[in-house]
Amino acid sequence: MRCNTKRTLNHPSNQQTFTNYNPQKKMANPQSTTKQQIIERLKEVYDPELPVNVYDLGLIYDITWQAATKAVHIVMTLTTPSCPAAALIPANIKEAVGALPQVKNVTVEITFDPPYSIDRLSTEAKLLLGYGN
Repeated sequence: MRCNTKRTLNHPSNQQTFTNYNPQKKMANPQSTTKQQIIERLKEVYDPELPVNVYDLGLIYDITWQAATKAVHIVMTLTTPSCPAAALIPANIKEAVGALPQVKNVTVEITFDPPYSIDRLSTEAKLLLGYGN
């Protein structure tokens, strides 16, 4: 899988920032932030060239939530080191996760160790992208 600048697939979000999240979206319990709520927000951020969110695409390696400091640290990768969306995707992640009421700080760390592999795709993403069983 490679990251191109040309959009060739029909994308669920045609917004310039390629996110589907709504900052006004009500959370079940705005007083508590859980890893699941963070994952829900990550699933609203899409790769600009694929109809798959960054979480199901397998770009997210680790999520750390520090309740005491209200900070989220996300370790992620890109499909390729030369991906032209290398600045856009992390910025969209920061914006989407930062919209959670209890989150005060979001940091996104990009790593290429281990390198991205299609083995990281969720089952749904594999089917959507034609890598199904």
